[in-house]
Amino acid sequence: MAVSDVEPEVSRPDRVRKFDRPPPPRDWRWWVGGVGKTLIAVGLLLFGFVAYQLWGTGIETARAQNSLENEFEDLLAGTPPSTAVPIDAGPGGSTPQDSIPDGAAPAVPAPVAGLPPVVEGDPVARIELPRIGVDKIVVAGVDKNDLKKGPGHYPETPLPGQLGNSAIAGHRTTFGQPFFDVDKLETGDEIIVTTLAGRYVYRVTGQEIVSPSDYQVIATTDATVATLTLTSCHPKYTARERIIVFAELDANASTGAVTQPTINYGRPLDDTLDAQDVDPTNTVVDPETTIDPDTNSVDDPTLTSVPVQVDDAQINDGIADAFSEGWFSDPGANSQVLMWGMLLAAIGVLAYLISRRTRRDWVGLLVGIVPFMIVLYFFFQNVNRLLPPNL
Repeated sequence: MAVSDVEPEVSRPDRVRKFDRPPPPRDWRWWVGGVGKTLIAVGLLLFGFVAYQLWGTGIETARAQNSLENEFEDLLAGTPPSTAVPIDAGPGGSTPQDSIPDGAAPAVPAPVAGLPPVVEGDPVARIELPRIGVDKIVVAGVDKNDLKKGPGHYPETPLPGQLGNSAIAGHRTTFGQPFFDVDKLETGDEIIVTTLAGRYVYRVTGQEIVSPSDYQVIATTDATVATLTLTSCHPKYTARERIIVFAELDANASTGAVTQPTINYGRPLDDTLDAQDVDPTNTVVDPETTIDPDTNSVDDPTLTSVPVQVDDAQINDGIADAFSEGWFSDPGANSQVLMWGMLLAAIGVLAYLISRRTRRDWVGLLVGIVPFMIVLYFFFQNVNRLLPPNL
């Protein structure tokens, strides 16, 4: 082989590590690159926030539901038997409910003694929607913090199992999305609600899409009938409208006695008032009133004020609807967002300085990734407080 045929070896310069390179000139390319990196970082944060909205909020709700379930089971275990007395029962009311002759109607009992006071945020019921696989604890109240825990009961309405229209709200896309598939409920489907007073089975009677201000859907317009209304946002992933599911009590399938609406933590009742003097959403029913098993309504000639017509001002008065809250409705979150945001930035700077000192990117990433993700969760949690509830 001729000497001229041997290819000379090409020596490559050693690769200069990132932190040993001279700073690039701050020309237009530097600025464009900086803007691009910023947009990528913002995009990743937005993607992470969407993931938090859809799944991260469910972690908070699942934790709350576990605690509420234990609390509700303890309440059930510690609640004395109902004082409801079936019609035609003997002295002392010892006749069991299932011994009532066919066609006989259970009596509407006096207020059940021994029940604990209702406080917003506490568990008041368990709701089961077999068709869509829902089994959740219902909390008292429908403000933003209440609905983070699970479905919430409107304080201005009777509790499930009481005469009148009981209303329950639930998120559809966030915080465990308990009513995600509520639109799939069909006429005749069961809605099972267990309270401290008993187990009540409602049957779906229909659906309706209304505007966010149509509060009349949760008002009691006939205080002689026990009904249930479920509300949530519609369509999914927006709060533009409300989906309403109506149901009526199936007295034959229920084991709890239907009672008068005496437990109301939104508008306290005065038992000394006559029925016609009480707000239609809180009509007091005579304890001796009976329920027609065919119509599930009260047969009481003294209730001449029902069904009643109520105007919008009366219906909207005092109703707290978390879904109606808009942007920046929780000003207390501003300082929290700022604090957690500054902590995020501090962790990022610290991780960068560690990488620069060790001249290894992965070292700073390894040190900072866990605290960064933890702080990011709480940052997203507080940013979420500034947004409309169902965005």
